[in-house]
Amino acid sequence: MSVANTTDMKASTGSLFGSIGRIAGSWRPVAMGVLGLFTLLVLWQLLIWFFAIPIYLVPAPTDVAVAVRNDIGLLASSSVPTITEAFLGFLLGNLVAILVAASFVYAKLVEEMFYPVAILIKTIPIVAIAPVLKIMLGNGIEPKVVVAALICFFPTLVNAVRGFRAVDPQLLELMHVLSASKTEVFVRVRIQSALPYIFSALKISVTMCVLGAIVGEWIGANHGIGYLLIQSMYEFDSPRLFATILTASFIAISGFAIVSMLEKMAIRWDAGVVT
Repeated sequence: MSVANTTDMKASTGSLFGSIGRIAGSWRPVAMGVLGLFTLLVLWQLLIWFFAIPIYLVPAPTDVAVAVRNDIGLLASSSVPTITEAFLGFLLGNLVAILVAASFVYAKLVEEMFYPVAILIKTIPIVAIAPVLKIMLGNGIEPKVVVAALICFFPTLVNAVRGFRAVDPQLLELMHVLSASKTEVFVRVRIQSALPYIFSALKISVTMCVLGAIVGEWIGANHGIGYLLIQSMYEFDSPRLFATILTASFIAISGFAIVSMLEKMAIRWDAGVVT
């Protein structure tokens, strides 16, 4: 075998192992997370067996798995209204937050007047707001959507304001030299600068909006994940209670994954923004 062929074979082998190493490296965080979760579940199961804890106090992971299997239809049907409320609240809260943030950037007076109001709204416990909204908006989907929107609003507002202002002054000077309008500057410069900040906030609010929808259902509802949680608690059905909590967590994680995928599609540069 010639030296050239040997070199080519070594290069091909090195490239193959390099590709395998990169694939293994990309899957390592997922594998380690699964391993950690599996370890916690095993410890949980062993503690239940060792201390003989009754199922009505704390169910074992196997009991929760049985509850998920037996009530999969109920959990799925209860998830639909909660997902709908969380999704509409997510859209409403974040859209309003981005519009308000844009107005803060371009109108200092508006920021001075209404930013303290936004902080005041944030300081009010969401559990205290939900009954008021039920009285005002009734027992339909509206109060749940508004609760989910309120819980999403503040994180996105703060990050959007920061992102709209985190613009390279040289870019603003260039747009000024090119006689760009405020709309063009906003669309071509400020939004691009704010996208990493906004997506960082969206990944927070997409999980919080599920919490908001569930809190809204606690105040008054006859369906949904929040209603099923309350019903399971009153019936002392701990396995179904934990299965419902697991379902709510799965909804939130799925929303986080979707927003993360949208972020990768929208931002193709190294944003370097960590919140």
